[in-house]
Amino acid sequence: MPLDEDGAIKEQTKWGKISIILTLAIPAMLENILQTIVGFVDTLFVAKIGLEEVTAVGVANTVIAVYIAVFMAVGVGASSLIARSIGAGDIEQAKSIAKQSTLLTSLIGLFFGVVSIFLAEPFLLIMGADEKVLVDGLLYFRIVAVPSIFISLMFIFGSILRASGDTKTPLKVSWWINIIHLGLDYVLIFGVGDWEGLGVAGAAWATVLVRIMGSWMLYHYIKKSIVSFSLRKGTLNMIKSVMLSVIKLSIPAAIERLIMRIGQVLYFGLIVHIGTETFAAHTIAGNIETFSYMPGYGLAIAATTLVGQSIGAGKLKDAYQYGILTTVIGIFFMSMIGVILFVFSPYFATWFTSDKNAIDMVVTALRIDAFAQPALAVGLILAGALQGVGDTKSPMYSTAFGMWVIRVLGVYLFGIVLGYGIAGIWISIALDLLIRAIYLYVRWITYFKISTDKHYTKIRDNYFQN
Repeated sequence: MPLDEDGAIKEQTKWGKISIILTLAIPAMLENILQTIVGFVDTLFVAKIGLEEVTAVGVANTVIAVYIAVFMAVGVGASSLIARSIGAGDIEQAKSIAKQSTLLTSLIGLFFGVVSIFLAEPFLLIMGADEKVLVDGLLYFRIVAVPSIFISLMFIFGSILRASGDTKTPLKVSWWINIIHLGLDYVLIFGVGDWEGLGVAGAAWATVLVRIMGSWMLYHYIKKSIVSFSLRKGTLNMIKSVMLSVIKLSIPAAIERLIMRIGQVLYFGLIVHIGTETFAAHTIAGNIETFSYMPGYGLAIAATTLVGQSIGAGKLKDAYQYGILTTVIGIFFMSMIGVILFVFSPYFATWFTSDKNAIDMVVTALRIDAFAQPALAVGLILAGALQGVGDTKSPMYSTAFGMWVIRVLGVYLFGIVLGYGIAGIWISIALDLLIRAIYLYVRWITYFKISTDKHYTKIRDNYFQN
């Protein structure tokens, strides 16, 4: 956000605010899109083998998503502490936090790897995988999940670089590893020449290899940055401070993400119960729909930053306007995406399968989701804006109610009891998004309903306490 000669935030016109929002949001959108392509390419290529293989990879990745939720949460805590230290001019403290955060995520990654060795089958059985799905699911899950340390390192190294002010490097690394992943995926899945390839195992090994490469590349750039640190010196004596600093800031984000991921495990299990082909179609639709989240995620990051800075500067009106403007921009972008999903869903579905029944189910899912895009935009962006004013509980409550009540009960009622199948599943998702959007909008309006000094003090105190 631009500052004047005295270091205060400059006043901006409405169009100036929009320009600032887009400047912050667009790089985040691009990086999120590139990261999403890794999983998208896996599903696209595996779908060429068969629908049961798609289900196997989808089930395995749902469990791995729980691991990723924890790594992302640690990244949130680390980013906050590193940025604060750099802002205070304490580069040595920033380096120390970067190293501590890397140690913490490495330990968590190793722990998840060991857990994956012994509990892989129970995890997938909880998801409702049948015997045919279980064989390929276990193969994929063990290859990808046992070396979870590389998943953790990718997330923490990216967070460290972004917190130090370098947003271009994670984007550049994402670009290169996706190109490499595309080639590896094809060769390892389908083979080359007389070699027939490894099938589902090839998709797993391609993912692991690019994560190892990505971790190395990001650490290489960290060594050249202002927060450069060595992984080999003085790590054991840092464990205590890690627990007191990074973990404390990571807990709220971790709870929200775990609520979401565990809720996904429950309602995905119900979908598997409906049928393997239905779950495969749901997985395909979900992978296509994932790209619609990217504008929302990028704008949510911008909302958190701009609203938080405005609150910290005592500019309540600017904070409110940034939240509303960012949401309006998000509704516009994601409504356009909704139109694209509705019109081109039959074409998108054929990328993954030639099975007519599966294509029909994917089209049904995406066309229902097309009407939910504006609500999705409101929910994602206002969750970020509320975090900017220090309200981390409202997004957590909305996620808990939406995932555990609306989606789980909705899938059971509409999908199983009433027999609506894929339509019932995505109607439940749309209802969840709508109710979340309404709740978060009401919470946002409540924060700014009374613009008094007392009200500002409450918001400001909430912001700095969080």
